[in-house]
Amino acid sequence: MLDSVFSTLYNSSAEVSVPVFLLIMAAALLLGALEAVIYRRCNPCTRSFAVTLAMLPAVVSVVILMVSGSIGAGVAVAGTFSLVRFRSAPGSAREIAAVFIAMAIGLACGMGCVGLAAIFTLIMGLAELLYSKIGFGDTQESLQKTLSVTLPENLEYSEIFSDLFAEYTTEAKMTRVKTTNLGSLNRLSYDIALRAPGTEKALIDAIRCRNGNLEVSIGSRATESNEL
Repeated sequence: MLDSVFSTLYNSSAEVSVPVFLLIMAAALLLGALEAVIYRRCNPCTRSFAVTLAMLPAVVSVVILMVSGSIGAGVAVAGTFSLVRFRSAPGSAREIAAVFIAMAIGLACGMGCVGLAAIFTLIMGLAELLYSKIGFGDTQESLQKTLSVTLPENLEYSEIFSDLFAEYTTEAKMTRVKTTNLGSLNRLSYDIALRAPGTEKALIDAIRCRNGNLEVSIGSRATESNEL
């Protein structure tokens, strides 16, 4: 079951026959669609990214079929993929993992190991569904926040919130300082990790007592990037 289809379906001229090619394409598209369905069930994503996941295994399979045994073609394809990478928006950790899974499915199909690709897809799909069901990693992720604070220009901001961060957070790192309102205000951005869920309001109220009741906002940390 895990043997390559090439061992039995290659034609006499050692080229990929039409039945082999159609079998590999059908398997890659089917398994890619299954991976996309599972990913979309477990994670919010756009239609374009789901379609990309569904089609990527077939694309990788064709590439593997074309460069098999040709070092020069392999180097040329690697260069092409590098160009595509730099023209693409960076993805989140979940998106990158999904792309790697889709590529692995395509590699297995391109090598003719359709059974192995199917088993790999089922195992990774079940693992993703299980992690999503039990909420693996959700608690820590929900505590990761981005804090934005507006201060008057005459306030020294370097240590102004140190005691509040020690009380309400386990981690606080200033990521940006920006002047606004013609330089009369400073807007500070922090990446923070709350000590406990539901403490956002208490932290905001404490900060408002320090910044003269100017604008304060807390939101989810920017871990999700633009969709592919």
